[in-house]
Amino acid sequence: MTNTLSISHSKAIADRNQALVLWFDQVGIVDLPLVGGKNASLGEMIQQLMPKGVNVPNGFATTAFAYRHFMQVAGLEPKLRTIFEQLDVDNGESLRRCGQRARNLILHAAFPLDLQEAIARAYQDLCAQYGSDVDVAVRSSATAEDLPDASFAGQQETYLNVHGMGAVLEACKRCFASIFTDRAISYRQLKGFDHFEVALSVGVQKMVRSDLDSSGVIFTLDTETGFRDVVLVTAAYGLGENVVQGAVNPDEYVVFKPTLADGKRPILSKRLGTKEIKMIYAPGSTKPTKNVPVAQADRHRYAIDDADIMQLARWATVIEDHYSQVRGMPTPMDIEWAKDGQTGDLFIVQARPETVQSQRSGNTIENYLITQPPEQRPPVLITGRSVGEKVGCGPARVILDVQRIDEFAAGDVLVTNRTDPDWEPIMKKASAIVTNQGGRTCHAAIIAREMGIPAIVGCGNATGAMETGQSVTVSCCEGDEGKVYGGLVPFEVKKTHLGNLPRPKTQILMNVGNPEEALSLAAMPCDGVGLARLEFIIANHIQVHPLALIHFDKLADKAVRKQVAELTQLYQADRPQYYVDKLAQGVGTIAAAFYPKPVIVRMSDFKTNEYANLLGGRQFEPVEENPMIGWRGASRYYDPKFRAAFALECQALKRVRDDMGLTNVIPMIPFCRTPEEGMRVLEVMADNGLKRGENGLQVYVMCELPSNVIAGDAFSEVFDGFSIGSNDLTQLTLGLDRDSALVAHLFDERCPAVKRMVSLAIKTAKANGRKIGICGQAPSDYPEFAQFLVKEGIDSISLNPDSVLKTLLAIAELESQES
Repeated sequence: MTNTLSISHSKAIADRNQALVLWFDQVGIVDLPLVGGKNASLGEMIQQLMPKGVNVPNGFATTAFAYRHFMQVAGLEPKLRTIFEQLDVDNGESLRRCGQRARNLILHAAFPLDLQEAIARAYQDLCAQYGSDVDVAVRSSATAEDLPDASFAGQQETYLNVHGMGAVLEACKRCFASIFTDRAISYRQLKGFDHFEVALSVGVQKMVRSDLDSSGVIFTLDTETGFRDVVLVTAAYGLGENVVQGAVNPDEYVVFKPTLADGKRPILSKRLGTKEIKMIYAPGSTKPTKNVPVAQADRHRYAIDDADIMQLARWATVIEDHYSQVRGMPTPMDIEWAKDGQTGDLFIVQARPETVQSQRSGNTIENYLITQPPEQRPPVLITGRSVGEKVGCGPARVILDVQRIDEFAAGDVLVTNRTDPDWEPIMKKASAIVTNQGGRTCHAAIIAREMGIPAIVGCGNATGAMETGQSVTVSCCEGDEGKVYGGLVPFEVKKTHLGNLPRPKTQILMNVGNPEEALSLAAMPCDGVGLARLEFIIANHIQVHPLALIHFDKLADKAVRKQVAELTQLYQADRPQYYVDKLAQGVGTIAAAFYPKPVIVRMSDFKTNEYANLLGGRQFEPVEENPMIGWRGASRYYDPKFRAAFALECQALKRVRDDMGLTNVIPMIPFCRTPEEGMRVLEVMADNGLKRGENGLQVYVMCELPSNVIAGDAFSEVFDGFSIGSNDLTQLTLGLDRDSALVAHLFDERCPAVKRMVSLAIKTAKANGRKIGICGQAPSDYPEFAQFLVKEGIDSISLNPDSVLKTLLAIAELESQES
């Protein structure tokens, strides 16, 4: 595509405020009152960011003056004011009646001749650049839209694949009329904007042929937690309207900004969407576009490759940095992109400030918690992608047709196929929203966040799983997977104010196992992660025994083989890479959430019976009488029977540290019985690219066996630090099985013998200049044990998330008393 200026385009305009049409490269972000937020932003990017490599399609905009000129010449405002004198925005019938009359008034009014000619000339000039009857997108751009505190997303109309002079003029008039859609009227009323102070500009932009490829949405923060250091990219096939409207469940990719800026490739996660339909051009039809099914093979692969993901993420950070500089404050962005199937080029087609998470206070953490034990909860009716981190409950109201929204009552849970702006008058009244379709950047998700309502999108068959009147609880506080319970489930809301919290000398770390919780936990006042368990990622995200992937062709159980094949369908050429990818993404997400603070990652510590429960595991695991003290931890890593599996873990951590640039990851070896065993493990790690001392790599060891304490001097020569595992150290010091109910009453970390072992471990590590912390359960359960550790001089205490604040305050108080 070229942006050669036409002759008429290049002529200086004497008074821009009196211009009927302006080209995008004649306007910038300061011109929002002149051409609306959308068009001002396009002009800003063409002027300022195209020189930095960001591709933006060319086009022109009718001005706010043109809209008011039309209103004045046609004598429309007095008639519109008469209509709106009768408006009751809370009455659905009144809203529909007034909106319809207002739109008809505009549609039946003739354009002034000078405005018609100005649009025609500009379109002819665009055709001179791109070819006769060039295909364009005609989009509304209101002077009150894309503000930092109000998105106005989708309130007015957009028309795609518009060809020819007559069609462009007709689409422009329809855009003018859409300033009075029911949803726009309702939204302006909600946000306190005067209907007659807002004007409408129309953007006419060269179409990107994403109908032949893909498109999507980008946010420069995490949409659920507000975490600022990631870029979220969504992608689906065809034109982007389906992603924006929530008609498809798109792919999702998350990229880490700080190390992206350092030239690394930090794709933290890739989630495959169903992408069942795509919007394409409809030549020969009365409609310019149509939806068609996506081929099964395409549904089961990612819509864009890693190179495209990285390019879009880089552009997103360039856009965010520019808008932040212009506004003099951090400005997360909401961006739409498209890939041209004819040229293979990527383009940015819209960019506006994000309006939800960026407006929230960072000084208060609000946590919703389900208080009922899992075994006592009612059944889960359906699951999907959670939006927000709240809980909502009430009677379900299943509505499939927007014409029936009058049936909705305040406090109902809205259950529908998907939403668009026509649903907004009732969305603000809902206690929660559940949809069959959509992803985290769809209309339902955006509006739910803006209104502070929990929502679950992309459920598949929510409208079939619930009945109108049925009491349900919509839980978005249990991770990325939202759950709808068939009944009312008790919950509580905890608010924590973070202002003026003391920071003790003893480092307060956190135990984190679930990557889906990492970005929300990052807001907690802590010094990093003292224990990131691989077991959660392996059991929940991977689900397959690593040797079942390495020896897939030798799997004896056909049913297991089929399950493994389904899970690894994207990895048919290299199934072990599935294990590496999933592990790297899980660890990378946790490491990114707390970067650059240390994140200590314990290598896998499943016991044989636990490994056997993974898919395909029984074929590769022995049966042990006492797995608790059997083939686990370090003894597996160098064993020829498991060494290839451990190599996959090493590859994953190497990718996190080297490719993603997350060098804050510190691997930790569990259940290492002797220093000699530790050296053998380090040799295997070095063989797989993780050499202690290279690229700042430190390796810690769990201090959980009496031998780790007694031979602490020797272990200090092998490892860079220790982390006390109080659970195993207690059971092995006292000689009991912590899983046995018969002796469970004897298990107590506060036992003098255990405390003596802990004290000796701390002293030995300190004497050898090694860091030592604790990551067991004891400090979370017993505040007095945490105080004992501080007095002994421990460097760090790693706690369960729900214990961080109370323990932090207790330790700060203790340290102040001793100083």
